[in-house]
Amino acid sequence: MSGKREVVVVSAVRTAIGDYGGALKGLAPTDLAARVAREAVARAGIEPARIGHVVFGNVIHTEPKDMYLSRVAMIDAGIPKETPALTLNRLCGSGFQAIVTAANAIQLGDADAALAGGAESMSRALYAMPAARWGARMNDARLLDMMVGALTDPFDGVHMGVTAENVAGRHGITRAAQDAFAVESHRRAAAAIDEGRFKSQILPIEIATRKATVVFDTDEHVRRDATLEGMAKLKAVFRKDGTVTAGNASGINDAAAALVLMDAASAERLDLKPLARLVSYGYAGVEPAYMGEGPIPAVRNALDRAGLAVDDIDVIESNEAFAAQALAVSNNLGFDPLRVNPNGGAVALGHPLGATG
Repeated sequence: MSGKREVVVVSAVRTAIGDYGGALKGLAPTDLAARVAREAVARAGIEPARIGHVVFGNVIHTEPKDMYLSRVAMIDAGIPKETPALTLNRLCGSGFQAIVTAANAIQLGDADAALAGGAESMSRALYAMPAARWGARMNDARLLDMMVGALTDPFDGVHMGVTAENVAGRHGITRAAQDAFAVESHRRAAAAIDEGRFKSQILPIEIATRKATVVFDTDEHVRRDATLEGMAKLKAVFRKDGTVTAGNASGINDAAAALVLMDAASAERLDLKPLARLVSYGYAGVEPAYMGEGPIPAVRNALDRAGLAVDDIDVIESNEAFAAQALAVSNNLGFDPLRVNPNGGAVALGHPLGATG
């Protein structure tokens, strides 16, 4: 990152991750985003007016306001209207991209501080009826499930689960290995919850129910009863005699997260203690039918730019869209399993698209 201003993270917060149709189904993505945006700025200990740019990731629009989710969220969070905002979509990498894009604004001197985040409500995904605009004159019209659409390869028209089957076949990832990986992900996530490792990350949210107001502050997708025997009983979902099941794939979820990034020199002047600094990042594209392999070249790019090797990294947070894909990535990059996702990953915690990376 030589020649550019150093970027540090001065605050970070997220909601607990809601299950599909779970605790967060009644909250719009803009609402979730506004809540974490407000909290991230408060935790940073800076005035909202110091935020020079806002970037949020969001994939599935659930209502018209989502088309400018970042703008709605920042204004509702008390950030001045003069601050510019951007909503972006890199699908499952949208949260990461929001961080990189916000960091770029700081590196280039466009802002001294920026808010980056992501929000997703897969529970509120809409159904679309394309024929309603011009063509539905007689007979039935087809409804498109935009949630399923977001999980569909636009080239071959197959579910992302099929691409996971492709990856499993190419890399020799067995059903048994995937099931074992999934059980371990749930075990680690449950342990992290029990030991309070997520408490400082999570913004509790009060939710009104028919009986009372409850506080949602715990990831609800984690299955404490996950066992190898239980996983083995599940049928393959995407291909006859396949290996990918509902148990060894990530969840369909709702959540939001936000971070405040700042130029290191500005943070020092304000006597702020950074949580982390941005060292490097990497991009890569792969064959769509094997989309889960993307992190392999992307990680290599990021390590090369940083002048680091895998063995230099103590803790690795790696995508778990599917156990098959996660194992292929780890095996190809030579990750030590004990260093990867020590608090569980998306198979256990969930994968709310734009809110994750």
